[in-house]
Amino acid sequence: MTSSASAVSSEFGISTAARISLGTAVYNELLEFLHDEAALLDHQRFEDWTELLAEDLAYTAPLRQTRAGPGRYSNIIQAIGHFDDDYLSIMSRVGRLGTKSAWAEDPPSRTRRLVTNVRIWATANPDEYEVVSYLLLSRSRYEESDLQILTAERRDLIRRVKPGFKIARREIIVDQSVLGMQNLAVFL
Repeated sequence: MTSSASAVSSEFGISTAARISLGTAVYNELLEFLHDEAALLDHQRFEDWTELLAEDLAYTAPLRQTRAGPGRYSNIIQAIGHFDDDYLSIMSRVGRLGTKSAWAEDPPSRTRRLVTNVRIWATANPDEYEVVSYLLLSRSRYEESDLQILTAERRDLIRRVKPGFKIARREIIVDQSVLGMQNLAVFL
């Protein structure tokens, strides 16, 4: 692991164990998993997507606050967030999508997720990986010509299970302190 990789990993609370190199079998498997996950969400296959979630899931998006002065780099507020979900609340949200009470997604958003800058670290558990990725989400609603854009960093704990992987933790750090879209009724 390079010194810059070590600095990044310790800054974000990521395991300082070995970084998984680009192009290795594990890196390629996890990258393919992230791309397949994005495709499931973009094609509104939410029930299939939930099969990628661990039952002990923590799925959060803390707020970002703009600060000046000495604390300007400590701008992520963990105490409150855009959402703080677990496996059961995600299952409830997915179940609601097919009902009339899912008004924020009726008609459904058209989305495209681009997952990039994927970095992976081993953890003390040989079946779990810390994965940091960047997300660019474009969203279109109704007949509007303007795309809504959201960028974020995702910090995942991904667990190997047979026959693939499951997301055990996802923390989404949205780049904007004020969202440029009406709601966050889509999964990130």
